[in-house]
Amino acid sequence: MSLSFFRKAPKFWERRGPTSIILWPLSWIHGCVLRARKLIQDLGIGKQKSAPVPIIIVGNIRVGGTGKTPIVIALAERLSQLGWKPGIISRGYGSTSKTSPQQVRSDSDPTQVGDEPVLIAKRTHDQFPIWVFPKRNQSIRALLKHSPDVNVIISDDGLQHRGLVRWPAREGGRDIEFVVRDARGEGNRFLLPAGPLREPATRERDATLLTGKQEPNKTNGLRDEYFLGRRAFTMTGELDTPYQLINPSNTQTLDSIANNYLPNKITAVAALGNPQGFFDDLLKHGIGSKCISLPDHATFTAEFFSAINASLILITEKDAVKCAGVSDERIWVVPMSLRISDSLAEWLQSILQRPDPNRYTL
Repeated sequence: MSLSFFRKAPKFWERRGPTSIILWPLSWIHGCVLRARKLIQDLGIGKQKSAPVPIIIVGNIRVGGTGKTPIVIALAERLSQLGWKPGIISRGYGSTSKTSPQQVRSDSDPTQVGDEPVLIAKRTHDQFPIWVFPKRNQSIRALLKHSPDVNVIISDDGLQHRGLVRWPAREGGRDIEFVVRDARGEGNRFLLPAGPLREPATRERDATLLTGKQEPNKTNGLRDEYFLGRRAFTMTGELDTPYQLINPSNTQTLDSIANNYLPNKITAVAALGNPQGFFDDLLKHGIGSKCISLPDHATFTAEFFSAINASLILITEKDAVKCAGVSDERIWVVPMSLRISDSLAEWLQSILQRPDPNRYTL
């Protein structure tokens, strides 16, 4: 079953009930397929050569967005400050490029290369080479051929991409697998389609990156396997100063919005995996509003915004890259920034500086 079918998470994924129990046999079949694929991988059948540089995979086991893209941006910027030369690869969700890898720049068309890669390029001002293609190994080859000075690659998603050959740091190598977990946790903990998980919550990983408010002991009354002896880092996110979509140099603070507009005159729109997180962050800054949640990666038109009865419309940067043809002066973009802690940066350095394990393989 295509994951695009679940672009908006059904409510029964959050707690076990009649619907999830009925679908559980299909989840069991899904689990059998995953175990068979892992066995094939462990046996090294058809194994390809790994990349010549370390790979950092930022992914999730839950269907839908968990806030990976801001983390990719923060990791690239922090690694650059530490002297590394990062490159970024992505599947490019919604990309129409099906035949070969494609480079992404800040002026790229999101319908051609995906909205998230364009957002990364815009936020980083084209500082890092970004390539998109469903087959990530081909993207890596294209990126390194075009930018041979790159010495670490960040993969936006890819935990479930079996063709992406790596040597996980937990096995003594230099590649790192991050699982990003937001405040929703793992829902009912069933695999697709009875639950939201692409893989079991017990999946191996080098570390978990926690976004949003997390409950370290229980999730939906179930024992939280994420905190049983596993390395975890908390990601601190902050909303930045909003800017006008049609005139980015025109800004106003979150405080001024909270003080100058009544809640019934503000509408917040978000097409994210977890749009409620955006609405909650606005509320923390005193901004109450009407809220419109849309499926992740949804597209926008001028007609959609024209139909909204509001004096001010707040959207995310991820959604803003899909609004190039919209000239509504009421739309303001609210950026989000994440900070990489010193402890995470130091741990990353310690892994990336390890010798290449393949160099000494006989």
